[in-house]
Amino acid sequence: MKNKYVPTALGLYINYFVHGMGVIILAQNMDALAKQWNTNIGGVAIVISALGIGRLIVLFVSGVLSDKFGRKPFVYLGLITYISFFIGILISPNIAVAYIFGILAGIANSFLDCGTYPALMESFPVSASTANIMLKAFISGGQFLLPLIISFFVAAHIWFGWSFLIAAIILIANAFYLFKRPFPLMYSAEDASGFEKNETHDHLIGKPKFWLEGICFCLYGYVSQATFYLVSQWLTKYGSSVAGMGDTPSRVLMSYYAIGSIICVFVTAVLVKKFHTIFFLVGYTFVSMAALIILVLFPSPLVCILFSFVIGYSAAGGVMQLALVLMAEVFPRGKGTITGTFYTLGSIASFTIPLITGRLSNTSIASIMIFDAWIAAAGFVLALIIAYRYRKVVRIAATTEVEAS
Repeated sequence: MKNKYVPTALGLYINYFVHGMGVIILAQNMDALAKQWNTNIGGVAIVISALGIGRLIVLFVSGVLSDKFGRKPFVYLGLITYISFFIGILISPNIAVAYIFGILAGIANSFLDCGTYPALMESFPVSASTANIMLKAFISGGQFLLPLIISFFVAAHIWFGWSFLIAAIILIANAFYLFKRPFPLMYSAEDASGFEKNETHDHLIGKPKFWLEGICFCLYGYVSQATFYLVSQWLTKYGSSVAGMGDTPSRVLMSYYAIGSIICVFVTAVLVKKFHTIFFLVGYTFVSMAALIILVLFPSPLVCILFSFVIGYSAAGGVMQLALVLMAEVFPRGKGTITGTFYTLGSIASFTIPLITGRLSNTSIASIMIFDAWIAAAGFVLALIIAYRYRKVVRIAATTEVEAS
């Protein structure tokens, strides 16, 4: 039977297409924004870090409130604040004002996450991994298209601000589209209150503890967000400054990166029905670590092109969303709270990584990618621990999509 929430899901995916643009739009317009704000690229990096602060301020609370008041209000809060960000950046005269709007972008992302991820898991309960990982296809679609648009604007001497206005217009149109679309039912507020009430779920063979499995998942949320967020912000500069690529070719690296993540989404959506999600968590984390090491050791245009694709595939192709689905299986109650908790650590990464890399950029752009390689290595270690503990508490055969369906 046709799922009545498919039209709703389409609108939610469109929001994340624009979110994909929003994640990199400041970095892709670094030079123009630095000139507008009378600063340098380090100053723009500080504004980029504000997105992490915005996420951190409201993320956990948004998740809890989403379990209480529903998913749709938080999707609309996300739309309103994201539109304010895209327009506000264009009228910001300095980095102080821009920082405020950067915080709004982070808040918008938190609202969208806490409304969208639970809504998709509740709309498609037997294929939650596929539903959530498809968000990455749309995020990557936005990250693929935006550098091409900006490259065209630069070549045609068109005002850079149109890239922000296009994103805002899409969100406004989508807000009207989603207004009458149905959202799924959820757990009651009483059922969504805690992490430890898992003993009634028959797919669990042990009683998970948040201080153990939960902490590992949250730390993985930090390192997985840091790994691909760092690449998305600095890959263009790495290509031009370290690998000796020109302005346009280095911008197109983000498109190769996005193509890799898009392909990964569709490959994983098919294979996750045959292989367990934990297999992809460990495998993709290892590949991203190896790819970053090679990128650091052999910085050439060809290596940058090839491994932009590989890193996009492995680090930005939905591995973070898969980890969230696994965490929701270990702690089944309160998907909004789970989402808020998991992404809180990711928001800390969004805040701290730009600050760290902004300082590293004063030394060398190459040191930024070395730093990312170490982060990816930590992520691989965490993935191994999660895989081990997951098998201790979850009945594997009961959680695969093919058997659930």
